[in-house]
Amino acid sequence: MLSRLLIPSLVVVFVVLQYKLWVGEGSLAEVATLERDIETQQQAIEEMKKHNMAMQAEIDSFKNDQEAVEARARSDLGMIREGEIYFQIPDKREKP
Repeated sequence: MLSRLLIPSLVVVFVVLQYKLWVGEGSLAEVATLERDIETQQQAIEEMKKHNMAMQAEIDSFKNDQEAVEARARSDLGMIREGEIYFQIPDKREKP
């Protein structure tokens, strides 16, 4: 009598545990998905760190080098020094 109940009970427990392993919360599929997400986020973090380092280097050059500030003002803002004359030559390919 005990063996008639024990074997089906063990089979049910085994099936439940297999379900949790493959499909349930914390399953192998979920763990694999989370590991891929972590890897993607780590790559994004590395790219952001590189970008931040480049920005910090630019900030440091602005703090310590007046020529860097002037170069940035000339290229981005079109600023000129006192006494200079600014000439703008239109591109023939662009329509007015």
